[in-house]
Amino acid sequence: MAAPYTKYLRMNRIPHMWCPGCGIGIIVKALTRAFDALEWSPDDLALISGIGCTSRAPGYMNMHTLHTTHGRAISFATGVKFARPNKHVVVISGDGDASAIGGNHLIHACRRNIDMTLVIVNNFIYGMTGGQYSPTTPVGARAATSPWGNIDIPFNIAELAKGAGASYVARGHVGSGVQLERLIRGGLDHKGFSVIEVLSNCHTQYGRRNRLADPIDLIDHIAKSTVNIRKAAKMSDGDMEGKYFVGLIHKDENRREYCKGYEQVIERAQMSK
Repeated sequence: MAAPYTKYLRMNRIPHMWCPGCGIGIIVKALTRAFDALEWSPDDLALISGIGCTSRAPGYMNMHTLHTTHGRAISFATGVKFARPNKHVVVISGDGDASAIGGNHLIHACRRNIDMTLVIVNNFIYGMTGGQYSPTTPVGARAATSPWGNIDIPFNIAELAKGAGASYVARGHVGSGVQLERLIRGGLDHKGFSVIEVLSNCHTQYGRRNRLADPIDLIDHIAKSTVNIRKAAKMSDGDMEGKYFVGLIHKDENRREYCKGYEQVIERAQMSK
């Protein structure tokens, strides 16, 4: 049976403003299916975004929502979680929003391990704000600010999150919605800071500049660039060049969740009076 999407959507805001074929629609669908599978009520959910194409998602979602400033979605979400630790807090962000101007907030949220879920839509470019190259743009790819090809080495967001201390890290892509839903559901259900990187298509800004203007061609290109993490373990570094492994990358259920630790500090402070 199909998930009851309307329960999680503000239908009076539909149709949406995303470009036809945009992968963000697939990601929102995976999110709503994951919410439904976990039987989470919209009243117990908060969805927070920053700036960029992904930032429009809270406007269409029927739950507590915040559309915040560029790169600051995680800090706003941290405040929400502290104020309402019994609620489910989810952040949706782009690769530029999360790993450029918001990069410092990202690494410290990973370090703290606060119980939130961050979905990073990685479309390898600044989609809404002009097509500039981002921290994840592949070497050689063209963008508005690199018309002859990007020379910066891109971030590996999943490995960055793992190294910074996130206790759940996964990567999926919009060409495999079933796997993506499963990875998002696992992150939502995890008690700690969860990061799910989603490789997605921006055929309007990235695709047109890189001979992948058709959304199907770009999604197919992304899918062919991915390797399941189990298969990747058996491949050489040469075979993995230019590839992204997808699946559950890291999970640690033994790390203390930040809100729990903060509650203990409050208890000790009250006992000392």
